[in-house]
Amino acid sequence: MMGRTAAFIFAHPDDESFLCACLIKQLAENGENPVLLLATRGDAGKKNGDVAHLTNEELGTLREQEMAAAANIIGISKVEHLGYPDGKLKEVEENEFVGRVVDFIQEHQPQVVVTFPEDGGNFHPDHMTISKIATSAVLSGRCPSVQKLYYIASSTLQESGHHPSITLDTEPYWSMKAEALRAHQSQIYAIQRYFGDLESFPENRRYESFVLAWERGAWYPARLEQSIYDGII
Repeated sequence: MMGRTAAFIFAHPDDESFLCACLIKQLAENGENPVLLLATRGDAGKKNGDVAHLTNEELGTLREQEMAAAANIIGISKVEHLGYPDGKLKEVEENEFVGRVVDFIQEHQPQVVVTFPEDGGNFHPDHMTISKIATSAVLSGRCPSVQKLYYIASSTLQESGHHPSITLDTEPYWSMKAEALRAHQSQIYAIQRYFGDLESFPENRRYESFVLAWERGAWYPARLEQSIYDGII
C-alpha cells in the first residue's frame, strides 16, 4: 500500500536531481509516494550539452525522456510537465498557472509540498516564478491536503534567519544521485560545472537542505526535524 505523498514542484527537468534526489530516494525507500510537477520541459536548455542542433520541440522531447529515466532511478512515482515555455514562466497568466498547480495537488493529495525559495536559489527567473506560483497554490484554500510547505535552502533564506529544518548528508546516496544526474545527459556541462565529473564525491555539494516555510498557517516555524512528515496529522 502506498504511503503518504510529497509533491515536488520545480521549473525544469533536472531540478529534482540537483536539489533533492537523496530526499526523494529516502522517501521512496520508506514506502512514501514522491510525485513531481515540472512547469517546463526544459526546451531552451541548449547551452549545457551537445544539443545545440536540436529544435526546442526536439529538446523538450529528449528532456522528457531523460526525466523519465531519472525518475526511475530516484523513485518518483509520477512526473507531470505543464509544458510552459522554458525561460518565460513569468509571462504565463498567473491565475491559469496557479490553477494548474492546484489541479495537480488536488489530484495527488500530498501532505507536503517542496519547491524553490522566493529567490529561486540562484535568482533564476523561472525558479522564482514557480516558487511564487506553488506557494500561491498552497495558500489558495483549494489544497486542504497540504499541511507543510518546504523551500530548498538558499543563502538568501539563511541570511534572513531562516535555517534548514532538515539537512541530508548525500554521501551515502552519492552513486544514486550521480546516476540520476547522468540521466540528464543533455545538460551534462551544467551538471559538471556544479558537481564536478560525478566520478568522485563533491564535498562542497555534500548536503541537501530544506527550510520549513509554512505549516498549517504558520510561517517559518523554527525547529529541527528528522523527516518532512514530522508533525503531520
